[in-house]
Formats: sequence, structure tokens, C-alpha cells
Amino acid sequence: MAEKSTPLLIKRYASRRLYNTETSDYVTLEDIAGFIREGREVQIVDLKTGDDLTRQYLLQIIAEHESRGENVLPVDVLNDLVRSYMGGNASVVPQFLQASFEMLRDGQSRMMENMTAINPMTKMPGFDAMQAQQQAFLKAMTGGMPGWNGGDTDQSKPQDESEGLDDIKKQLAELQEKLSKLS
Repeated sequence: MAEKSTPLLIKRYASRRLYNTETSDYVTLEDIAGFIREGREVQIVDLKTGDDLTRQYLLQIIAEHESRGENVLPVDVLNDLVRSYMGGNASVVPQFLQASFEMLRDGQSRMMENMTAINPMTKMPGFDAMQAQQQAFLKAMTGGMPGWNGGDTDQSKPQDESEGLDDIKKQLAELQEKLSKLS
């Protein structure tokens, strides 16, 4: 999981222009999406009122990508999100989505650990370059998803492959149990 750092502060002016306080220049939604892909956390605030507008802008970025045909969210998931907002009861969807993405990031980290910890090729010349290429490939495949640590590993602790799978199954069972209790 990515370590928590101070988010990049973006101020929205009355003209609706977005100002990067770190580089002292104006940015676009696409620039903000790029920061997020790189793993940066952002916070967008209204300069006049101080209101946090981060969620609204993140949703706008997702909507723009979806409208360009970059379909990341299946229609069923979008329908479920709308239902969760329209239901009168407190929804478990946000907690479920957060836990699911945490499991995905953990699974990616474990995969990278397993690639290095139990692979005898790690002692071969040139393996570091090959591993860097694999990490770049995985990062590209995950869209630079925030929180993915790029496979930083401690090679002194090899982990059995089935143990990682068992952990994921256990976490999924715990989530299902929580969901059934909340229903």
C-alpha cells in the first residue's frame, strides 16, 4: 500500500480554473488524472469558500474517460452505484469497493513478492533489468493505480504461493460475512 503523504493541493478559482500550488501553474483535469496515475494524492479546494471539491472532480475525470469509450466500470457496477445512492438505507457499497481495491493492491504486491522471493532466477545477471520491465508492465496494466507499490519486496521472507491465495480467500470470506450482517 502506498504510504500516506501530503496531498497535492489544487485550488479552484472563481473562473473555475484549477491552480497547482506546488508548481504555481494552471492545470487541467487530464493533468490531475496524470498525477493520480503517478500515485499522487490530490486535494481540490474552492479558493473562496474552502470547500473540498476533490470527490466531484474525481467523478468528473471518471465520467470524461467513460464518455471517450474508456469503459472501466461495467454497466452493472454503475447501476449498483446509482442504486446505492438512491436507497434510503446506509449503503455498504463504499466500504465494499474500498476493501476490494485494497485486496487488489495487496494481491498485486504479493504477486511481485512471489516473483522475486521464490524465483531462483533472481541471482542471474540481468534479472534486475528484467524485473524492472515486469514492474513497468504491471504498472501500465493497472493504470498506475494509486497505492500500488511497484513490487518493493523483502527477499529474506519467501512466501508460499498457496498461502497468499489463502489470505485473499480469507479476506473475501470476511467481506462477505460483513456484507451479510449489514443486509
